[in-house]
Amino acid sequence: MLAFKLAFRNLLGAGLRTWLNVTVLSIAFVVIVFYSGMLDGWNRQALTDTKNWEVGFGQLWHPNYDPFDPFCLQDAHAPITGKTKALAELGQITPILITQATIYPQGRMQNIFLKGIDPNQKIIQLPTSELNNKTDEVPAIIGKRMAEEAKIKQGDRLLVRWRDKNGTFDTREVKIVSVFNCNVQSVDNKQIWIPLKTLQQITGLENEATLFIAGSAFKNQTLTPWQFKELKYLLREIDEIIQTKKVGAGVIYGLLLSIALLAIFDTQVLSVFRRQKEIGTYIALGMTRAQVVAIFTIEGSAHSLLAILLGTLWGSPLLWHLQNSGIPMPKSVDSMGVSISENIFPVYSMGLILSTVLLVIISATIVSYFPTRKITKLRPTDALKGKIQ
Repeated sequence: MLAFKLAFRNLLGAGLRTWLNVTVLSIAFVVIVFYSGMLDGWNRQALTDTKNWEVGFGQLWHPNYDPFDPFCLQDAHAPITGKTKALAELGQITPILITQATIYPQGRMQNIFLKGIDPNQKIIQLPTSELNNKTDEVPAIIGKRMAEEAKIKQGDRLLVRWRDKNGTFDTREVKIVSVFNCNVQSVDNKQIWIPLKTLQQITGLENEATLFIAGSAFKNQTLTPWQFKELKYLLREIDEIIQTKKVGAGVIYGLLLSIALLAIFDTQVLSVFRRQKEIGTYIALGMTRAQVVAIFTIEGSAHSLLAILLGTLWGSPLLWHLQNSGIPMPKSVDSMGVSISENIFPVYSMGLILSTVLLVIISATIVSYFPTRKITKLRPTDALKGKIQ
């Protein structure tokens, strides 16, 4: 207890030098919490949106289906029969049929994916109920990015060309009945959604599908020839991006902490040098060398405690505001190919805050200890004479 009293008395007595160190360390503390919370918030938002808009609770793929190989689509389909048909009728899975197509907006040519989906499905948040609109043309829905890229809007009509199962080209006009806004580019970019039965009919693939999206009631089971893909597999790219970002953030954390800890290290070196007679007095009065080292170590590590208190005072209102209002993202990130919303809402978990607090305290304690090690080899008479080597 005496060591703590002496340490805090000396620390507060240092005045401006102490508060400069504390301020720099508090900035590092708040920035680490902020940036980590932003990454966790982005991760949670991306995973939730991708699950709600695209992958559901897992997917059943045809063995030939590869989302990165558009040329596989000609052979990546199979009949909806037996268990898959029964599960689809129960609403536990919803079938998707995918084929390549070409559209001609304003006389221009653009390659797209034409996707068929049940208008009555409830598994993902696509506004597929809009496909029930009665029109003379084929009803279709597209995403905001697709609409901006192709310069089309709700109510427009498009000429679409595709190949049927025999490789024969055919064309038909579709009407855009809805333009939806979605954070997940993989259900938006270069894609047009039409009723499943319509796509099956025009391609000659009656009662066939490329994949199924599973709902919450679906239980993983063998459904030949379909291959079940778990959420962990379907969301692995988002996880990899976030982990990469966290590695980069770690470099920033290290630089910020290094600047703050370097100031504490210099302060400790200066204290040991300038307070030689004080150290000798402590030892002469009966303190062990370990106790004297503890005083100086606690004195240095106390910077971290004051920094956490100061950071909490000025950082809490700022972080609370960002958590509620969100962090606006520039429009340029919309072309990154990842799921990201217009505003990211940081998530500050208790585990994040406690781990950051421990990181700052332990780092400050280690840095404070090293300059005081020479005290363990000091003779009281030399210290009283100011002869620390």
